[in-house]
Amino acid sequence: MKQRTTALLTAAALALSLLGATALAAEGDSSPGTQAGDPAAPEVLLSAQQSSAAPEAAEDTGSAEEDAVPEYIPDPVGTITFANLEHRMREGNLNLLTLEENIQAIKAIDYDEMKEDLRQGLNQIASAQWMMIEFGQGDSYAYQTMETSYRSLRETFDDIKDGKLQSDNADLIRQLENAQNQVIMAGETLYIALLDMERTDQGLARQQTALDRTLTELELRYQLGHISSQTLKQTQAGRTALVSGRQTLASSLETYKMQLELLIGAELTGKIQLGALPQVTGAQLAAMDLEQDLEAAKEASYSLYEAKLTLDDAQKDYRDSGSNYGYNERNYEFVVAKHQWQGAQHNYNATVQNFEMSFRTLYLQVKDYKQVLDAAKTALSVERDNYAVAQLKHSQGNLSQNALLDAEDKVKEAQETVDGAAIDLFTAYHNYRWAVDCGILN
Repeated sequence: MKQRTTALLTAAALALSLLGATALAAEGDSSPGTQAGDPAAPEVLLSAQQSSAAPEAAEDTGSAEEDAVPEYIPDPVGTITFANLEHRMREGNLNLLTLEENIQAIKAIDYDEMKEDLRQGLNQIASAQWMMIEFGQGDSYAYQTMETSYRSLRETFDDIKDGKLQSDNADLIRQLENAQNQVIMAGETLYIALLDMERTDQGLARQQTALDRTLTELELRYQLGHISSQTLKQTQAGRTALVSGRQTLASSLETYKMQLELLIGAELTGKIQLGALPQVTGAQLAAMDLEQDLEAAKEASYSLYEAKLTLDDAQKDYRDSGSNYGYNERNYEFVVAKHQWQGAQHNYNATVQNFEMSFRTLYLQVKDYKQVLDAAKTALSVERDNYAVAQLKHSQGNLSQNALLDAEDKVKEAQETVDGAAIDLFTAYHNYRWAVDCGILN
């Protein structure tokens, strides 16, 4: 099996492993800690006017989008096409469905209604605290318990009023959607790897057929005493190794096909038939714009977005430390915070640089695979011409049948090279589109 197939399968396995680390939290938690003033004097009840100033929710609460999409045509039973792979994964993959339910649960939150519920709860606690103070129970355990509950609810209430909870949940939705995309990309990578494995098997089958012809000839030459038994045995051993390799490949194909069936929620048979990959068109390649596409990829990247959030947190810690210690360079705690913030800046800049380098490398790979495919097509054309000449010589009695079959094998081998180059080009271009559209670099 070629190294390209191994690399594709490794990439799919790595992406699939992300599922084990995906957070499935539905809402941000609210923990006590906000100071609420003197316990002996509970805060005045919040008015409806005070609670009406909350910003609008950051997430999309509208109806489902009505974007026009190509009509979905189901695959025949026991088959799958690349065009339908994402649709079938979203419909049948349990991990994707779990992520989707968590996303929808967050989107279903009505922040206005939640804020009003919290306001009423805060008012009820405050009223109960006033009554306990009037009865001389301001220092009781029950009062302290209410105070803890009040602080916790008030923190959540303030987070909604300030838009923090909405922003945190929007970040969580983006994280979960990124996890979905990672799983889908893993499925597509596995699909491509399977097609490459099938192409490899076709090449091995061709080699086996050619080796059988050679063995037939060698057996005859051995009977005539033209070669030694050792030469014949070595060739026979080579065929045995080739057959063994094909059997191992067949087993791997069945295993990985079951993984693909699992990803789409199909029956686990290991026999699913895959459709051919789409062709990368000249128009698609011509539309690639390195700088413009790079900016789109950086904007869509969750990894860069997450790195920016980390940088913002470090900057906030630095400013808090500066406020606490008057930006005093002689205070070691401030100096530590300053260096940590500067380190976070360097780390963020390195993350951006690595992303840009990987994207530019991917862009160059697409261009390189295109010229490799063009060269392979040229070589195929030459072999077809050679085969036509061989056919003419064979018809004239100037070329043996085996020599004609060898010429035909060269055409098949050249075609396999073209097919492999086409898979490489599609893989690179498809990865490029994932980077541009979703900010994911494979």
